[in-house]
Amino acid sequence: MDTAKTKIAIVSYSLGTGGAERFAGTLGNMLESLGYEVHHIIVNNEVDYSFSGKLYNLGLICDDCFWISKKIKKGFLLKKYLESEEINIIIENRTRNLFLRDWFANSIYGKRKGYFMIHSFHLQNYLPKSVFLARKLYQKAIRIVCVSKSIEEQVSQKYGLNNTITIYNPIQSISIDSAKKTNVPENYILFYGRLVDKVKNFTLLLNAFAQSKIYEKGMQLVIMGDGVSKEKIEELIATLKLTNYVTLIPFQKEPFAYVKQAKFTILTSYYEGFPMSIIESLSMGTPVVSVDCNSGPREVIVNERNGLLVENHNVIALSNAMKRLAEDHELYQYCKENAVASVAHLAIDKIAAQWKKILEE
Repeated sequence: MDTAKTKIAIVSYSLGTGGAERFAGTLGNMLESLGYEVHHIIVNNEVDYSFSGKLYNLGLICDDCFWISKKIKKGFLLKKYLESEEINIIIENRTRNLFLRDWFANSIYGKRKGYFMIHSFHLQNYLPKSVFLARKLYQKAIRIVCVSKSIEEQVSQKYGLNNTITIYNPIQSISIDSAKKTNVPENYILFYGRLVDKVKNFTLLLNAFAQSKIYEKGMQLVIMGDGVSKEKIEELIATLKLTNYVTLIPFQKEPFAYVKQAKFTILTSYYEGFPMSIIESLSMGTPVVSVDCNSGPREVIVNERNGLLVENHNVIALSNAMKRLAEDHELYQYCKENAVASVAHLAIDKIAAQWKKILEE
């Protein structure tokens, strides 16, 4: 395949705030480096992350439309854009769990080669509940690209689809501001991501932090992000009498200096896909404490080698892990020394080669 003549559209809800959206920007950068012509098509007018290629912002174009006519207009404009730009390949980065809407999207994509992302172990975000309808939507896809092996296994077993493949999220190029952050405590552990409790389980995070009592030795918790659960988190902080030990800061387009400065990062989700916060943290030499949720953490974290992996929903196990990594200097240094090498296989050039292989099938 002559990559210079191949035009790829990455269709996403936006290029802002979420892990799937950050992935879209990184994927575009990878494909551009391989010589493909990349077009980002976004449904909502939200751009926070850097990207390569052309941007077609349907959210901005249709901003003043009535909500029903807005959806129709977006579909019409999408079809027109794909035709006028002579797009060869579609990479669908959105959730696809509403059959009629997504069947209509398939009709717009036509006979173009289609690759469909699944970013979450919670498959109902990406596939209809009906096995029959899910097969209708996905059986003609060139590939269903899952971001973890656990997701791929679940898709194959539950839906009987055999056009699946696992390609992990890559570690993007990271630029770290050397200036020390002054809006955070001197010593802290860090959570960063969307403030959505039904996914991230801040109840577990805050109760485990309270029980660990590592704040009594000067180690505080920083929670970075925006989302619908911010007020609930603030209320729980107050209830647990942690106001002096937990700092909330807004979403940062470039969180990496905060990650680098942290003692370790932490993940407490009910479920994930392949959490970028884990691989970004490890790539900067910052160990991770994570629950063993579906999916992602167990495919990256080797317990007591680059971090600690504990049973999910277990407050005592998580609080002990926090305390252990905060206080056991020898274990901490060992995990820190192994962190970067443990994610070397996720380097952007290695993941780009995997994408190039499937795009040329």
